[in-house]
Amino acid sequence: MLQRPKVLMRIRRGLRRSRVVALLGPRQVGKTTLARLIVSPGSPNYYDLEDPISLARLAEPMTELARLRGIVVIDEVQRRPDLFPVLRVLADRTPLPARFLVLGSASPALLRQSSESLAGRLETVTLSGLDLGEVGVHALDRHWLRGGFPLAFLAGSERDSLSWRRQLIQSFIERDLPQLGMSLPAAAVLRFWTMLAHYHGQLWNAAEPARSLGISEPSVRRYLDMLTGLFLIRQLPPWHENLAKRQVKAPKVYVRDTGVLHQLLGIRTEGDLLAHPKCGASWEGYVIEETLKLVQPEEAYFWRTHTGAELDLFLLKDGRRLGVEVKRADAPTLAASMRIALADLKLDHLTVLYPGERSYTLAERVTVMPLTAIAEGNAGALFPVSRKKRR
Repeated sequence: MLQRPKVLMRIRRGLRRSRVVALLGPRQVGKTTLARLIVSPGSPNYYDLEDPISLARLAEPMTELARLRGIVVIDEVQRRPDLFPVLRVLADRTPLPARFLVLGSASPALLRQSSESLAGRLETVTLSGLDLGEVGVHALDRHWLRGGFPLAFLAGSERDSLSWRRQLIQSFIERDLPQLGMSLPAAAVLRFWTMLAHYHGQLWNAAEPARSLGISEPSVRRYLDMLTGLFLIRQLPPWHENLAKRQVKAPKVYVRDTGVLHQLLGIRTEGDLLAHPKCGASWEGYVIEETLKLVQPEEAYFWRTHTGAELDLFLLKDGRRLGVEVKRADAPTLAASMRIALADLKLDHLTVLYPGERSYTLAERVTVMPLTAIAEGNAGALFPVSRKKRR
């Protein structure tokens, strides 16, 4: 298992400056592995709320937790929402004898409970799958095909990876989603998730899934929000500004992990992927996720007008307005949409990411860069500051 030193450093940094750190992410993404590098699972400071022994130890949580010193880990914390008020009291002690690292699925209920009880005391670290920088550029094709869930990526064969992803999807359908209140039968949930896979990279419209499943559009939107809250789906909102052009208002939807996307679409091999009608959309989603993992923007949108101008990603980061266009082409050229986006969105820089090997300039403030540049881990290099800006 890869140890992910950059993520581990973020967690340790958070624990130095915050009283409670929440490590949130989907099931099987590696949260427990990282937590056990900080506190041994055999330590009295480690609690796994899926373990009956840990649950018994926390029968009187205030008494149990108040005596501890150092870093305390509580895994699967969403199983005991009553712990959040206790953690608030313990985090307010002066001097502070213990700091808490809590792990859980990124459910809306968990986020809401923690924000209400631990306002001003909680720092959140979101954990996603392995990124391109962690697996290395030599593994790009395998990473795109299998996705970033560690056990899916590291599986010894394509068959093993497919089997693991199938079981992962089944566990979400049978366990996580019903706990959040999704009342659809398992077969209908799988059909809904598969429909979302076919919407990957497209504008969302709740009407068609609602008709297909025989439920209301508000119910479909609620179920979409559940999958989004578990970090399985990304709803990329459109950018709105007071422009003369009419703009699209519906979000675009992406299955965040391409391995899960390909499992839902029945894509088994690299050959299947390259021949599939959703190959381009899959590549777009893959590049978008890798870009967002690296850049960590304050806000992220897509932009499209009814006249046809569009931009795959519009990012706000450190006071800069940045654009990203994804092209699966040998040598991208300057398109009319890029010129319009530069002017209308007042972009500081527009970067075109493609699967080639060299970088080159298309125009002032427009650079073509290979996707492999993301693996270098330097977000600033993706968006050079122009000479005019430097002055």
